[in-house]
Amino acid sequence: MQTRKLGRLTVSAQGLGCMGMSDFYGGRDEAEALATLERAVELGITLFDTADMYGGGENEKLLGRALRPHRDRVVIATKFGNMRNPDGTFRGVNGKPDYVRDACNASLARLGVDTIDLLYQHRVDPDTPIEDTVGAMADLVRAGKVRYLGLSEAAPATVRRAHAVHPITALQTEYSLWSRDPEGDILPVVRELGIGFVAYSPLGRGFLTGRIASIDDLEPDDYRRGSPRFQGENFARNLRLVDAIRALAQRKGCSASQLALAWVMAQGDDIVPIPGTKRRPFLEENVGALDVVLTGDDLAAIDAVLPFGAAAGERYAAKPMLAVNR
Repeated sequence: MQTRKLGRLTVSAQGLGCMGMSDFYGGRDEAEALATLERAVELGITLFDTADMYGGGENEKLLGRALRPHRDRVVIATKFGNMRNPDGTFRGVNGKPDYVRDACNASLARLGVDTIDLLYQHRVDPDTPIEDTVGAMADLVRAGKVRYLGLSEAAPATVRRAHAVHPITALQTEYSLWSRDPEGDILPVVRELGIGFVAYSPLGRGFLTGRIASIDDLEPDDYRRGSPRFQGENFARNLRLVDAIRALAQRKGCSASQLALAWVMAQGDDIVPIPGTKRRPFLEENVGALDVVLTGDDLAAIDAVLPFGAAAGERYAAKPMLAVNR
């Protein structure tokens, strides 16, 4: 397994997003999820990504149980800040110092670990100065409860302010062939500051795999049914983009998923994608992207069919969009 650096933290060149094992994408199979986590360790993946909101904390418990025998070999990243009610509805974002401490202690208990390797603020709280939130996170580092700090979906100016309080190791933001916004001002800022970049949803929430041909391919409770890019004419237009990517992948001798992941990794050795999956075959396919080498001609051909801004529709519905790049 190749490795990359997130700030001073060394991780596998590809991580594993674990959200779908417990939430959002429909269909649960705990036995297969555990087997997928075990297989990821066997393949050399060391970065495992979760959050306290995934499955109401059940995802953290799942990871804690699966990774306990491998604790000295893995990097566990979790997030706080998005609050949900027992029925799963969202209550808002909280970055207040007392909440930061309480959320960390709760995550430590669910994960069954003494230290969280990488703790992210999941979304920036508009009502709490970022200096206060990161100050509380820094206290957790000094207390030995957290090793490194991260932010998710934070705007460049927010990242600068946070980094001035305590070194930020990683910024996690959506980045893929159909979500290229970070190329504007986010990637230049994190590179200036020496902050690593973790790309979530590098497969466009599964759309770039080419395996979603109709909205009916999604489970009834799959939240993507409410995503603008998966609806109506947007879906049809985006499907044509995926057809073009699939054609390029066939010429390259790889799958559409592998081409999309290889493209993300080719954007810089400080970028670590965390494709999410809950099944071993897809995990193995994703890891195979590490063997796909894209030439300059390949990158130009990909850019020609999926340039910046090509995707139809916003990446979130209207209200969640207000919480990104904040």
